Amino acid sequence: DNYEAMLERAELDAVIVATPMPLHAPQSIAALRSGLHVLSEVPAAVGVAECRALAEACRASGRVYAMAENFNFYRPNVAVAEMVRRGLFGTVYHASADYWDEYKAHNEVTPWRRLWQTGINGITYGTHSLGPLLLWMAGDRIVSVCCAGSGHHHRDPRGDYYENEDACVMLGRLRSGGLIVLRHDMTSDRPQAYHVNGLQGTDGCYESSRLLKGYRPAGTNRIWLRSRCPDMETWLDLATIDEEFLPEGYIEQERLAAEKGLAFYAYFPVADWVEAILHSRPPAIGIDEALDMTLPGLVSQESIAQGGAWLPVPDSRDW
Repeated sequence: DNYEAMLERAELDAVIVATPMPLHAPQSIAALRSGLHVLSEVPAAVGVAECRALAEACRASGRVYAMAENFNFYRPNVAVAEMVRRGLFGTVYHASADYWDEYKAHNEVTPWRRLWQTGINGITYGTHSLGPLLLWMAGDRIVSVCCAGSGHHHRDPRGDYYENEDACVMLGRLRSGGLIVLRHDMTSDRPQAYHVNGLQGTDGCYESSRLLKGYRPAGTNRIWLRSRCPDMETWLDLATIDEEFLPEGYIEQERLAAEKGLAFYAYFPVADWVEAILHSRPPAIGIDEALDMTLPGLVSQESIAQGGAWLPVPDSRDW
């Protein structure tokens, strides 16, 4: 009620929706219908019907909607995307991502997570992994998914098993025929590892280091490029060549973020959204890109309930 009153009475141009997951879509829709620009936290929605309603509200509003998938702005991911665009990977056909983040304590501090992240089976929080992979495969999308899990081995403090199986794996078939693999684990006991991503093309491959607590890389982000490496056994450290492939202004934006004491994940999504509003251009992650990252996980939840059946993923561009 207070949110609706704020939209009605306050003199606002835009809102940032950084509330629990089940509120992202309804609060974004309400803001768009009030004529406001919206930056939403991830994921965009928690149901397929919500995704459709959100897409319709975006198109009807004429306002800028963006989703704040911060890992699409992470320096190594941005550099690899530009390498793909310039053809250094040849034809890309496979990408993978692991997301290992033990959430049992978070469940108790923010109880909504116990329902929406570990209380539903399948991929419930997949955009941090899927976003960068789709960034690398620009113009492609997942058209069908299947999902399976490793079983239930951990209980919450009340003695109930988490409904989300400990390790869930989703296969995503791309429109191009390629394959994406996501592995998510939010309940297993292990040191925090966040992400490890990989990309394979006909002329190059990339393997990221794991990101440890505090977003510290555990090792080297390594890359092999046929055009840059002397043989099939020699890896390059991405950090030694990434500046060549960063967009104009990226390093300056990093400097500005550091001056303000902000990490990439807090600065870049907001800066891109504001620039999109000010210059009347599409944001990096608009409604269709947001739903390309959100819908596969939602469909995976139905797939795992059907024993791992392959199921189609709707395309928001058709709504």
